[in-house]
This record gives sequence, structure tokens and C-alpha cells, in this order.
Amino acid sequence: MINIKEDKRLMPLNHSCAHLLAEAVKKIYPNAKFWVGPVIEDGFYYDIDLGDNTLTDDDLPKIEKEMKKIAKGGKKIIRHELTREEALDLFKDDPYKIDLINNMASDEVISCYTQGDFTDLCRGPHVDSTKELKHFKLLKVSGAYFKGDSKNKMLQRIYGVCYDNEEDLNKHLALLEEAKLRDHRKLGKDLGIFMFADLVGKGLPMWLPNGFILRRTLVDYITDKEIKLGYKHVMTPSLGNVELYKTSGHWDHYKEDMFPEMKLDDESYVLRPMNCPHHMMMFKNKLHSYRDLPVRIAEVANDFRYEASGALCGIERTRAFTQNDSHIFCTNEQIKDEFKGVIELILDVYKDFGFKDYSFRLSLRDKNDKEKYFGNDELWEKSEQELREVLEEFGAPYYEAEGEAAFYGPKLDVQVKSALGHDVTLSTIQLDYQLPERFELTYIDKDGSKVRPVVIHRAILGSLDRFIAFLLEETKGNLPLWLSPVGVIVIPVSSEYQNDYATYVYEQLKENGIRVELDNRNEKLGYRLREAQTRKINYILILGDKEKTDNTISYRHHGEQETTTVSLEEFIKLIKEEIIAKKR
Repeated sequence: MINIKEDKRLMPLNHSCAHLLAEAVKKIYPNAKFWVGPVIEDGFYYDIDLGDNTLTDDDLPKIEKEMKKIAKGGKKIIRHELTREEALDLFKDDPYKIDLINNMASDEVISCYTQGDFTDLCRGPHVDSTKELKHFKLLKVSGAYFKGDSKNKMLQRIYGVCYDNEEDLNKHLALLEEAKLRDHRKLGKDLGIFMFADLVGKGLPMWLPNGFILRRTLVDYITDKEIKLGYKHVMTPSLGNVELYKTSGHWDHYKEDMFPEMKLDDESYVLRPMNCPHHMMMFKNKLHSYRDLPVRIAEVANDFRYEASGALCGIERTRAFTQNDSHIFCTNEQIKDEFKGVIELILDVYKDFGFKDYSFRLSLRDKNDKEKYFGNDELWEKSEQELREVLEEFGAPYYEAEGEAAFYGPKLDVQVKSALGHDVTLSTIQLDYQLPERFELTYIDKDGSKVRPVVIHRAILGSLDRFIAFLLEETKGNLPLWLSPVGVIVIPVSSEYQNDYATYVYEQLKENGIRVELDNRNEKLGYRLREAQTRKINYILILGDKEKTDNTISYRHHGEQETTTVSLEEFIKLIKEEIIAKKR
């Protein structure tokens, strides 16, 4: 999908279409007041105060019709500059524009764009005439607080998109429809994966039984792989003393993203935003020799970050999440081998999930923003060069991104291309000389001297919550059998005679470790079959008199109408092989 905000042709086209929308709204609702109408990645929006009028999506065709009428007039779009006094006078009846003007820098040029008798405050740029605005579509209406502050008035936000030809517009609209089908928030609700409740708190997901099974499967999967590679799994508390985060540097560099401190007795505690400080203390708990290294500490840990309410998005961005986290303590000489080992683990995992379209991003610090990062130039240059060398030796294609490093060190992010064409960061590896220094970590070297270890931070599945959101959207909720919360459903056609056999089949599948349900409700067969399809269950077993007599089962694979009949033993073997192979 094209990033409209960065496209030289589409950006001014959409900017102009936002003004066209505003003019149409003003004609239909003369008392409308306007806040801002920016271009965004997939189009534009305008925040509008309509007084007592509340729009729904059903009102959009009426506004579109007025927009098309105005566009046909072919009015020239003319830019002109004003003094602050002229601007304040021109928009004296619109408190939102007055607020914008009053918050502009004293030396900022104030410009407006006029099309016919409609003038709007704007920096631009715009197209030359409204006749260029032919291929547009209003998409939806939602609420938006003035300045994004819930204490302010709720405005109405109208979203739209504009292209310079009908074919591209239709492609864009088709992608939006595809995105709706893949929206993990809807899929998560429909499939009983997770839920939210305002009474519990915004951004705090609750995992339903199907979601718990999915999470547990993923946790067992990655934990088993890590154990084979020598990782030692631990469990640490979900909060820590403020002094811990002052020592680590998070208090200075990350405090705004953390939940407020809680004062208990004479101490202050915070919910942890990440796990590295706890793991540093674990390493420090005992004396280490160079022979012990590398030490690989791993944890599936709950973390908490105070995300702005406007940034929350299903389980993709939450305030409480779970990380598949690890910290590898090693010598300088071991960095390359350990780093390669992590890359190999990532690629092994991606093979199991069928991820093929990905790239490596080497995230470096911004040398001109020293306050954002701690540590000295020498350590930063050394660690950044170490990562380059590892990537080049490994033969991994990568690109560099300045300013994307963690505050304590450079990192390698794996950007996976989603089905909708978005880059999603799933895995990350970070090289850190800083925290071992701040926590005064040491090991005894060959000559008996105390030496600082290096720490590699790594997350393979990253946030489990975000990973599951990505999986749901990639598969449209059609999870592979090995991940499915319910892989098989057994449905007897009708009679009690068949129900006995259905119960027997159900018990046999359960005994073989297959996640199965029995649906013997007193409902019509067609209803039960449709419901099983809606739930995206991988295999539907339909059992009638013939299946009981022959000791067979008839099954349909999700999304297919063809029915296959095999013996129960053959079916169990088929299912087990599919699970072991992690077939997609």
C-alpha cells in the first residue's frame, strides 16, 4: 500500500481533498467549526465540530455528493499569506482556528488557501484546481477529542482518500476491505481469543480460553527451542524498586513511558517496562568464571508501559503485554558466535511460521542527539561496528536506520512484510556494553582479573501479544492445526445411536493429545456445520450411521465442501503428522 503522506503527487491531492470535504460540510452544516485536516499514510481526515449534529457513516454519501458538485465547478485553489491580525479577524468565528493561530510561532508565515468563496487556514501544498479532485471516497466517521485530550470536547473525524485515477482508488478500497477481513481485533473477538473491558482498564487485554491455549502453545514452542540451545529459564517479579531503574538508566530515559511510582513504607516501586534490570541482578547474584560464559537467561515475562490511549490498538499495542525475552552474558570474543546463533534461531522460527518476506534493519543512534542515549562515543562506535561485521560475515542483507537504537546500545530489528504490505518488527537483537557497566557486572578471566561481560538482549517472538495479532491478520484467523485452540470438532448427524459413536471418537482424539470438541447439541446439522466454519476449526468430523457401522470418520477441511472418509486410526495418524510437521 502506498504511503500517501510521503507521495509527492498524492499528498497535495489528499490535502486538497480534505479542504473539499470541509467546504462541502460547511455548505450542508453552516455552523460547522474546523480543527485540523491532515494527510495521513492512507488518505486524510478532518476533525469537525458540528454542534448538536452527530454524523454516522450513512451521512457520508450526502457529503460526497456535495463534494463532487463542488469539484465539477473547477475552482482555482489560490494561496495567500496573512498577518496574524488578518488571520485572527478572518477566523474570528471559529475558536479552533483561533487556537491554531495563537499557537503559531511569532515568526511563522500564516497562509490560507481559497477555492471560490471558501477559505481555510493551511500550510499546503495543494493542487491547482478542484477539477483535479475526481477520484475520492469518504471512508468512515469516528470521534476524536480536541487536541487528543479526553478532557476536551469530542469532535467528529471524517476519514477519506483521494487518487488521481479510478483504478488506483479501487485498488486502495479493495485493500481496505481486505484489511477489515484481517483486523485482529475483530478476529480475536469472533474466535474467542481475547477481550477488553473498560472497567478493567484500557489497553489491558484479558485472554479467553482459546487465547490461553494459543499463548501456551507459543510459549511451549519457543521455550523448548531455547532449552535445546542452552537457555536457562527464570521468573522475576512484575515490579521493581525505583532505585533499580535509576541504576539501569530507565528512570532517566524511559520514565515517561512507565506507570507512576507506588510508595510503600519508605520505598518506591514501579511496574516494570522491561526485564533487563532484573536479569542483570540475577547474573550479579553469583561469581562467574570465563568458563561459565555465555550465560543465557530467558523469561516469558509480563511487562507494563503507559501507552497513550490514542496509541492503543487491540493486542498490537497495549499497556500490559508479555515478552519472549532473553539476555545473553558473554565475552567480547563470543559476541559474533552468539549473535549468529540468535539470527539462526530467528530464521528457524520464521521457517516454521512460513515468514519469507523480511529484512534486517541495523538500528543506530543519532550522533547529534547525545541526550537520548547514554554511554561514550567509543563504546557506541565499537558496538555498532561489531554488529556490521556480524551481519556481513553472516551474509545477511541489511539496511541502516539512524536514530532507531535503544538508549543503551545498537540493535538489529527484523522487519517482516505483512499480507497488507506493512513492515512489522517481530524480532530484535541488541548489543549492550552499558548496563554491565552501570550494574558493575564482572566475571573472572583466565588471568584471574575481573572483566566486564557484554550483554546481548534478544526477543524472538517479541511481544507475544503483538505476535498473535500478526498471526491472526496473516492467516485471517485460519490458524494452522498445531496452533489452533480447537483443531477438530466432532458432529454427529442426528440420532442418539450416532452420539455414542461420536463420544467414542471424541475420547480417542483427546487421548491422542488432539485439541477437539464434541458438538452434540440438539440443533440442525446445517446450523452446527456453519458455526464450525465460522469458528475456523481446521477439521469438521461428520458422523452418521454409515461411519458408526464401518468404524470410520468423514471429515471436511476448513473452507472446503468435499468430504473425505477414512478409518479413525488413519485420521489420528494424519492429524498427528500435520501437527508434528507444523504444516501451514
